[in-house]
Amino acid sequence: MSDTAVSPPSYQCGGCGARVEYAPGTTVLQCPYCGHRQDIAGAHREVREHAYSELATLPHKPAASVGANTFVCPGCGARTESDALAQRCQFCATPLVADATAGELIAPEAVLPFAVDQAGVRTALGRWCRSRWFAPNSLKKVSTAETLKGTYLPHWTYDARTVTNYRGQRGEYYYTTETYTVTVDGKEETRTRQVRHTRWYPASGTVRRDFDDVLVPATTTLPQKQLDRLAPWPLTEAVAYHGDYLAGYHALRYDTEPEAGLVEAKARMAPIIERDCKKDIGGDEQRVTSVHTSYSDLMYKLMLLPVWIAAYLHAGRSYQILVNARTGEVTGERPYSATKITFAVLFALAVVGVLVWAYARSH
Repeated sequence: MSDTAVSPPSYQCGGCGARVEYAPGTTVLQCPYCGHRQDIAGAHREVREHAYSELATLPHKPAASVGANTFVCPGCGARTESDALAQRCQFCATPLVADATAGELIAPEAVLPFAVDQAGVRTALGRWCRSRWFAPNSLKKVSTAETLKGTYLPHWTYDARTVTNYRGQRGEYYYTTETYTVTVDGKEETRTRQVRHTRWYPASGTVRRDFDDVLVPATTTLPQKQLDRLAPWPLTEAVAYHGDYLAGYHALRYDTEPEAGLVEAKARMAPIIERDCKKDIGGDEQRVTSVHTSYSDLMYKLMLLPVWIAAYLHAGRSYQILVNARTGEVTGERPYSATKITFAVLFALAVVGVLVWAYARSH
């Protein structure tokens, strides 16, 4: 983190003076009016990760939801405050980006820039809407909703080297022959069959695994399960953070501290480690009764991931849909049309009735 405040970047077009925005899938800012393009400074800087032990040496971090970022609009000079890292000026619509390296909050180290533009996201939403059975007609309007917003969401990533000592049991199958009787044509017959049993043996051992970029959402604004369904993310395509990538988009600050994120990261590592233990045990079945894992070379970073967020109303309730702005993956809530379901049921009953009537006529 830096203690030196810098002047807010200017997003004025060098061609016509209008505002420029980040162009998805590129490393340039582009004017939506005259098409003038300018390169993002430092776009090829390498992404760095930080030793988790460094957290103890950082100044006390206030909760991310306390205090706000201050924006100074380079267009009209208005000063505004927000919990976001990026937004538009409410007076002249100029893209605003806060100085993420100033203050006591941890600055983003990496950003996965937008690759799916508005045309692409509308295509993805339209395809998703058409695949929803019994969806109300209002769902089809989500691809043209004015509430469609491009937003960067904060995530923590963690690297770790793990060594796990485990205890458990190895199950090996064996078979015995069992005799039984059956009645065939009124006569009893004696038959045999093989019955499987499991013999258990004590097992213990040590497994090792290196984890890279275990991803944990750093915001509670959206449900974690919904964010997880946007995976997988092409994290290897992330670039070093630069405020220019946020120009023209929204961005949230984190409200989950890295310490809490590590707890969740370890919970995500646990099932993988348990699978390693079972593989090491071998046999036909496995039981793991105790696991003790040590972690070393812990590294972390804050990364911003791009999401298109669409919201729409149906029957007085708000529904939200998320689109992965790198892959086009769509996930979200959807309502069901009671009218369409009723007609479908009536149609099915009518078809069954016709078939029954036809069968009765033929007999």
